[in-house]
Amino acid sequence: MQRYQLGEWDLTEITRDPKSLEFQKQIEGLEAAAKSFEKVKRKLSPDMTAKNFVQILHQLEDISEKMSRVGGYASLAYAANTQSDETTSLMTRMAKIGAEISNKILFFDLWWKNEIDTVNAKRLMKEAGELSEYLRHKRLIAKYSLSESEEKIINTLDVTGISALVKIYDKITNSYEYKMKVGNKTKTMTREELTNYVRSTDPKTRETAYKTILAKYIEGKGVLGEIYQNIVLNWRNEGIEIRKYDSPISMRNIGNDIDDATIEILLSVCGKNSTVFQKFFVQKAKMLKMKKLRRYDLYAPVSNKIKEKNYSYDRSVKLVLDSLEKFSPKLKEFAKDVFEKNHVDSSVRKGKRDGAFCSTLTPKMAPYVLVNFTGKSRDVFTLAHELGHAIHSQAAQNKSILVQDAPLPLAETASTFSELLLYDNISKTISDNEKRIILAEKIDDLYATIMRQSYFTIFEVDIHEQIGKGTTIEDISKTYLQNLKTQFGNSVTLSEDFAIEWSCIPHFYHTPFYCYAYSFGNLLALSLFQRYKKEGKDFVPIYLEILAAGGSKKPEKLLNEYGLDIRKSKFWQDGFEYIKNQVTALASIT
Repeated sequence: MQRYQLGEWDLTEITRDPKSLEFQKQIEGLEAAAKSFEKVKRKLSPDMTAKNFVQILHQLEDISEKMSRVGGYASLAYAANTQSDETTSLMTRMAKIGAEISNKILFFDLWWKNEIDTVNAKRLMKEAGELSEYLRHKRLIAKYSLSESEEKIINTLDVTGISALVKIYDKITNSYEYKMKVGNKTKTMTREELTNYVRSTDPKTRETAYKTILAKYIEGKGVLGEIYQNIVLNWRNEGIEIRKYDSPISMRNIGNDIDDATIEILLSVCGKNSTVFQKFFVQKAKMLKMKKLRRYDLYAPVSNKIKEKNYSYDRSVKLVLDSLEKFSPKLKEFAKDVFEKNHVDSSVRKGKRDGAFCSTLTPKMAPYVLVNFTGKSRDVFTLAHELGHAIHSQAAQNKSILVQDAPLPLAETASTFSELLLYDNISKTISDNEKRIILAEKIDDLYATIMRQSYFTIFEVDIHEQIGKGTTIEDISKTYLQNLKTQFGNSVTLSEDFAIEWSCIPHFYHTPFYCYAYSFGNLLALSLFQRYKKEGKDFVPIYLEILAAGGSKKPEKLLNEYGLDIRKSKFWQDGFEYIKNQVTALASIT
């Protein structure tokens, strides 16, 4: 039987050596394809044949495939070792090449958005098959596009502007080393390793772990705050002042092909349901025999009588694969392919990027998954989460590279669903006491991925407005602390050091307004999972069809085909009813 071992991923399917002639030929092939594409410009005409139009789309697909491979190699190598000068240099080089390629093919995008009449656009879209929605979305954002020369300037400046700022943030924060006394020894750890201690059974250890992390960010708040302010101003200046979006979050919503009103309803329902988790935190304090939870105690294990289980990597992988197989052997097949290709980076190393992600370079290649596995139960769920992303990509592998990726709000659906399958599988094989512990952890996770993420987004909405009007780093921290007070109410005691926590959240820097996708995806997954429980195996093909759509349909339209109306408050409220039931179930076994 196969044994799964911790280790680094193998990037040789992309290239064996970025300094090799083979890799240079890949880059030259990309540049040649882009140069050849420039000849398309003189062929563009509103009355061109559908056949010629589709051929142009195929050329775009080819360029996207080539760009994704070389650019993807750079980003994956950098994630595996952010402290390497070689990978940093390669990232910069690929960003520059990417900007140059984007500028070469930009004319087609602008022609399609701005220069072709509606009648001919509809005629050509009709023949574009699965790319019709992709083309429709391009037309939708036409009013926010600039002239070709202006778009080229923005593409070029982004390399040394917002992209460079994000890279500096990563370089600074990923180099942090944390020293904390554990027992009689002082240990030097990465943030990933130190985060284990915020889940310690000892309250003092939890507090010290949080203070150790936050102290680093407090120390660096001047630089990190300046970086963040400039990222926000860049986002606002380009989005509001230049492109004329209605609001900073609209820029993300329209990019996600989701209506502003849908996200407003989602955030509103999340805000109204903050009491669901507040009730849980009060209950958790009683389970921990505390008068009230401190913010340091939020993720504390609910029992110190049973030592938290450690899971071997081999057992963890097999648990996840087994959970997927019970739902559908197809899902297991998709996930197993990632391991068979050695596309998983699982070991914890200095300089490696914190957290976890899944990256799909092309439909023709199995996705790459990065996790930092330390053997805790949450690491098993993180593995299930990222493999869910990989499954989503694999399910849509027959789609064009232009529409394979699901829009951001749908992107967290398969990942969360995979976690629910894992929990469902594990909960059937454990004692009531273990179930009590895992259920509490599960509700912790629902808080972290739904309520916390929605309030992150509410904070971003507020702070983008404030920074746009001029504000200080101290004011950003005050706004963040008030955001925490609103979501916790009287259920949790807050300390002032958490005011700086916003600077610890990479998504705020990397991808403004990304976080609502977690709330969206989790609540959607809860709804889908409930439906699976009612319909059983009859639901499996429906789920696979939703995943297989990738990004070929607008989220509202795709889900409505299966009776899910995400424009209604009731849909989101149904997800919270599931959470309420989980909180009640926990109370019944405590």
